[in-house]
Amino acid sequence: MTSSVASTAPRTAAGTAPAVAPATVPALVARQAAAHPDALAVTDGSTALTYRELVVNARLLAAELADRGVTPGAAVGVLCARASRVVVAHLAVWWAGGHVVPLDPTYPAARLTAMLEDADVRLTLGDKALLAEVELPEERSLVLTETGPTGTGPTGTGPTGTGPTGTGGAADPADPDPAAAAIVYFTSGSTGRPKGVLVPHHAVTALVTAPDGITLRPGDRMLARTSAGFDLTTLELWGPLANGAALAVSPSDRPSAEELARDVERFGATHAVLATALFHQLAARGSRIFGVLRQVVVGGEALAAEHAATVLRTFPWLDLVNGYGPTEATTFATLHRVRPADCAGPVPIGLPFGGTGAAVLDEERRPVPDGTRGELWLTGRLALGYLGRPELTAERFVELPGLGRAYRTGDLVSRRPDGTLDFHGRLDDQVKVRGYRIEPGEVEHALRGLPEVAEAAVVVRRAGREDAALTAAVVPAEGVRPAPESLRRKLAERLPAHLVPTAWTVLDALPLTGSGKVDRRALAADDEPAEPAAGGTAATAVRPEAAALSPIEQVVAAAWSRALETEVTRPDVEFFALGGHSLLAMWVVDDIREDLGVELPLGEFLSRPTVAGQAALIERALLAAESADPDLVTAGAQLQESAR
Repeated sequence: MTSSVASTAPRTAAGTAPAVAPATVPALVARQAAAHPDALAVTDGSTALTYRELVVNARLLAAELADRGVTPGAAVGVLCARASRVVVAHLAVWWAGGHVVPLDPTYPAARLTAMLEDADVRLTLGDKALLAEVELPEERSLVLTETGPTGTGPTGTGPTGTGPTGTGGAADPADPDPAAAAIVYFTSGSTGRPKGVLVPHHAVTALVTAPDGITLRPGDRMLARTSAGFDLTTLELWGPLANGAALAVSPSDRPSAEELARDVERFGATHAVLATALFHQLAARGSRIFGVLRQVVVGGEALAAEHAATVLRTFPWLDLVNGYGPTEATTFATLHRVRPADCAGPVPIGLPFGGTGAAVLDEERRPVPDGTRGELWLTGRLALGYLGRPELTAERFVELPGLGRAYRTGDLVSRRPDGTLDFHGRLDDQVKVRGYRIEPGEVEHALRGLPEVAEAAVVVRRAGREDAALTAAVVPAEGVRPAPESLRRKLAERLPAHLVPTAWTVLDALPLTGSGKVDRRALAADDEPAEPAAGGTAATAVRPEAAALSPIEQVVAAAWSRALETEVTRPDVEFFALGGHSLLAMWVVDDIREDLGVELPLGEFLSRPTVAGQAALIERALLAAESADPDLVTAGAQLQESAR
């Protein structure tokens, strides 16, 4: 029997052990600042910082954080729109001895508040308006501006004395303990509350300095566009800055596909990390970003061979890397550089790298033969555990004979003779939609908390496909028949957008298996059950009658219909109620730009999610552009006329 335990020691191409890297990312950034102080470190289009300026500003902020009581082990929230100051804030927290709790500005305030409470955050750095939405008291918040923290000097113009690194600024702080927590990422939790994953400094360093991993060098530029709180940002932010490359921050929290392409071009980006679902959308549309980038790392869910083949065929020079890894193993545990031959079947997830080890074990935790499916266990650069959840930590992080501390992924894989891993799905109910890890139990818990709902089950229909839909089946409380749109809106006030189902079914009872459990397979079927299951009756869908649409509304409705693959006929219908989500919205925005010549920001699209609301935004934009470009209005009017 061939053991399915991969080596835990990273090796270089020559087979020799790599040199020991500095212990933490702050030390690596400081080293780059000493060696290349005037090299570009980070830009967001309006602010550009050299490595010297980055370190000076981070150390000034670190000193202020220390004055505000941040000590080693303290949790500090960061709630900012996408900008260079996010990087400054992270480094400052680390140099003050704390760990970062990244907060996504798109999350509901209630969700952010729960995260702050769970992480015991006493101080949050961020933008004034965003901090106000969370209603943090002044003593627990610190406003950051484009010129640094409130009350400090402007960015990049702080004190210029010389410290040990030669970068100047405040006295050089001590680097954090490599074994200490660096960052807390919250992932979906089956108990109804998100669970915080504590990632240590040494694990981040191992990820971004792995000689057998993603290599970045001076002159490279990484595009940063991933949402805060999504663990892809670990590689995205610190891969370039730990290695002397530059970070180009896409300033929009919700860039459209066109804005994304423009950012790649104007920043001269060479590398990007993309969630798999976004890569699939860009590949299907033949996005021009692949003609500019040299390397694209894809991760979050299974990579479709069809889209990988299309991109490699059209852009044969592109280095396309398929990454796999849970947050608990520091973003990516395995990598595979995709070749055209890999696209004849499911694309493998590759080999462990950067100090990670992989074992494929059976139910008795014994190695299985190569080619046999088993559960994947990971070792090496693992998280410290779950925040405040010792029992769950002990359940998922286990000491195994011959392996040491190992993380139980719950993923089903098989191992090829050369060690390459193939992914075969999950062993539990956990699902992934558009790159986000989702515990159905968390959504079900939130649904049961609504007075209109007696019982609920959440599944994914069309799992693994581009049109995968998180689907809620609800049994209403006695005497109530709730409208799915009402339930969706209430959930959106409590949960992030990726946890809000896009498809709904109201049943008299949930279907059950012979053992009395919820029949999730039946619920996940593409079509509604024709006959009542286990005494249940499927809801009868009522289709609203078509209403008259204005010419601009017709253009919007046509763009919606193409994206949603369903006829849109009413001005008051909501995009999300029809199964829309942010990725589909990207294409609607681009179609509207092509049809009417109007740049409709994705954020505005999502804030006015009806046909009528978006038509009003477009009309306003056309009127505003009239004085500057009369031809634009004329072209729009002609398109409106042709829609009549």
